[in-house]
Amino acid sequence: MSAGMGPFGALRGQLVDAATAFAGAPDALAGILAGLVDDVDRALREELEIFPVCHHSPASALAMVRRLREKQPKVVYLELCEDLRPLLTELRNCRLPVALQAFATDLDGFPPAWGPLSVVAPITEASAEYQAISYALETPGVELVLVDRSSDHVFQWAPKEEPEAAGHGDDAALHGDAVGIEIGDLRPRFAELEEHLMRHGKVRHWSEWWDQYVEQPLAGADYDTYRQVMVLVGSLFRRLGPGGDRLARDEDRERYMWTRMREHLAASGADPAQCLYVCGAFHAASRVEQFGLSAEAPDFDISPRTATRWLYGLIPSSHSAIEAQFGLASGSVSIAAATWAKAAARGGHTPFQLAGQKGARKRSARARQAVPVPRAPVTDQLSGFLSRPPALDDLDETELLGWCVDIVRLARRNGYLAGTADAIAVFETSILLAGLRNRARPTPYDFQDAAVTCIEKDVVPGRRDVRRLCEILLGGDRVGEVGYDALPPLARDVFDRLKPLGLDLEKRTIQRALLDLGADPGLVACSDLLWMLRYLLPREAVRPIMGERRLGERSIQESWDLSFGRYQRSIIELGYEGVTIEQVLERRLRRTVWQPDATAAVALAAVEDAVLYLGGGRLADQLGARAVELLAAERTVDDAPEVLRRIRRLLAHYRATEPALPTWCEAFVSGGYAHYCTLLPTAFVDEDTGIRQVGAMLGFLFGMESLALTLGCDRAQLQLAVRQSHPEAPAKVALLWAAQCRLGLLPPAELRSRCDELLANPLVLPSFPLYITGFVQAMEPAPALSGFVVEVISKAFGRLPDAVLLPWLPRLITMLSDQAGELMPMLVREAGRTFPGSLASVDAWVPPWSAEGTRPATETAPRPAPVSAGPVSELLVGHPTACDAVAELLGCDAGWRDPVACASDHREVSALLAGHPEPALAVAGLLA
Repeated sequence: MSAGMGPFGALRGQLVDAATAFAGAPDALAGILAGLVDDVDRALREELEIFPVCHHSPASALAMVRRLREKQPKVVYLELCEDLRPLLTELRNCRLPVALQAFATDLDGFPPAWGPLSVVAPITEASAEYQAISYALETPGVELVLVDRSSDHVFQWAPKEEPEAAGHGDDAALHGDAVGIEIGDLRPRFAELEEHLMRHGKVRHWSEWWDQYVEQPLAGADYDTYRQVMVLVGSLFRRLGPGGDRLARDEDRERYMWTRMREHLAASGADPAQCLYVCGAFHAASRVEQFGLSAEAPDFDISPRTATRWLYGLIPSSHSAIEAQFGLASGSVSIAAATWAKAAARGGHTPFQLAGQKGARKRSARARQAVPVPRAPVTDQLSGFLSRPPALDDLDETELLGWCVDIVRLARRNGYLAGTADAIAVFETSILLAGLRNRARPTPYDFQDAAVTCIEKDVVPGRRDVRRLCEILLGGDRVGEVGYDALPPLARDVFDRLKPLGLDLEKRTIQRALLDLGADPGLVACSDLLWMLRYLLPREAVRPIMGERRLGERSIQESWDLSFGRYQRSIIELGYEGVTIEQVLERRLRRTVWQPDATAAVALAAVEDAVLYLGGGRLADQLGARAVELLAAERTVDDAPEVLRRIRRLLAHYRATEPALPTWCEAFVSGGYAHYCTLLPTAFVDEDTGIRQVGAMLGFLFGMESLALTLGCDRAQLQLAVRQSHPEAPAKVALLWAAQCRLGLLPPAELRSRCDELLANPLVLPSFPLYITGFVQAMEPAPALSGFVVEVISKAFGRLPDAVLLPWLPRLITMLSDQAGELMPMLVREAGRTFPGSLASVDAWVPPWSAEGTRPATETAPRPAPVSAGPVSELLVGHPTACDAVAELLGCDAGWRDPVACASDHREVSALLAGHPEPALAVAGLLA
């Protein structure tokens, strides 16, 4: 049949003549208009009946109901990922809206950065696809075939830079980062066209334009008019689109779908006249060479799927999640649901519904016609539809008045000062806005604008604004729910194990669980499960109010806030990773420590989690062995503070609970000792290595020294590393001095002398706070130096004038807070022991270091022997060299004291030794 003949020949000629008259000569406009009519003619002449739809369109759903009851097809081809077919029967156990999901974490054939992969296809009651699914599943002898590309091909065909992105934000949380699959995507892909349509249509969003100029006129149209208009709109958007990679992928999808339908018809022998192809209007106007059953082009070459293992399930969805993911106006899906319910009741249509559907309205059974209505010849319905003005509905004052009264009631509940006058104002303003926008009947969007104008005023006193209240009034954000029988085994296991709590965990409200583990030991298993869920689920899903779990600590009473209903999607996706919570937790811990960017600190955290939640054992040993490997491979010490903190905690736990340390702990300590000794000289001089990291390294080396030496490490390695360190930064210099003093390489008296020289040097005073910071960090490896740090700070504040101290303070306080905040309590405690405890004793208080400043640092000459007062004193006086050497090593240079005076100071001790001299004489005999 030629392009100018057929039922649309007259319309084609009119459009070409109009384009020629407008442009003065035939041009691209005439070609576009003629092409639109050709696309409609081609789609309607196809042997396999094509049903064009728009996603979540009440008009499409109504037309689908009417056509299914008339045609009663035996095969329904649906534009949906073909591998999602087994999930459709589980919709009976759910409360709509829900989303079909394909999920993959173990990728094979895709870039690792893409993981995890997720594809969702939301299903609502007010959608043509749900009506087709319900009809096919509830009608005996009807086959439902999904013909769109598989979930694997969705990502195979995605740009290699990144997969198709989904909407983000709080509203899209139910779908997460999944790629959304739209059934019947119908929206201009030419930004200028969309802007032009909205500007001339006097609307703010595309959803409002579609409702006004397509949805409402087609709601009561006959089937032929509906089909022709939808294909026309799809062809318009297709021909005016920008093309590019997205159009190429859509054309491949169309080739894929026609190839699958041909294969099914050839294999099943079904009669094309008894089949129905449900697809988006954009795809109904396809011009690919494989279009149609009689196309001569060869079938599309479908690439094999990758080795990626896909998992399938249902997750809850919501109107707001669908709007956020697919770029619809806020509240548009709720308005569509309300429009669907009203139109179905007004037209007397009985929608199809799955048996046992949760939350669905009970519908009266209507007898279906026994004989299908034969397909009528195609006639031109477009000419009349395009030439006559749309039939505008009259004003439904009762409905509008009900909206106005209800919105005022809702506004008052949410803190607005609204009354009867506001309801009248909203009513009149709605009519006024509809008139300004050439509408005889105010739409829900006009009502929303009027309510915001008349009620919201200047501020929002409540939790919700007026626009959100209108969405609630017109249908609300309906949230779906996956039923227990449709949940994966892991999710069912979680609910079963938490039954002793006596809570309805499927509710979307926050529920409080109280666990008295001492009175009811049977709740211990629930507590263990809740702590594991706390680790795996989002923080708000399982939140402890009272009780904690740390190494060596268990609470006897716990209180939890549980919100499983709101986070059902997260629980379901756990089921894609394993059969039990313990298995998922173990897999995640293993995956964490074997990541390419894993560090020793991360591995130690995984060991601690394995001990806390899984009892340790074999898993903790394997993770610990991995920590040893990671520590040996590290070339930086950025995580040294975290490593030190965690290994100390784990060693304390194992020493308290196990008869011997695990093998990996010993290997970690010995390996860490050698590792940090090797890196110590470089860390001291590296500008990128902070003082906290170097202090933590020394803390590991000195704190673990006794255990490391018993495991075969050599202390000479540490001494050599300290001798090879030559820092220039003041803080690191102070830390090196402290390390040398700790090793005995620097006498305490010389350390004091160096600090006194620093305080006496005016050129060094501006950087002296850095030395203080280094000394404070030195308390990590050498806690005994806390008294010396108090002494240094006290000398600085006692000797220096205010002109020097005042500029110091902000810098000193900031550095101590940022770099040594965890060490300040130790410093404060030492200061409390050093300084007097009352104000009255301050004046008479003499600092313990003030009298020592005038004495020489060392005393090599023999000291005069005091008068002996017993066998011990006689022994010490007779051999003073040993005592002098020990005193010099410890920094004690106060001199020898008179035994007689000591005896007078400690009369009780002297009396005890005089009354019982045998122990003292025995000690003297051993020492002699």
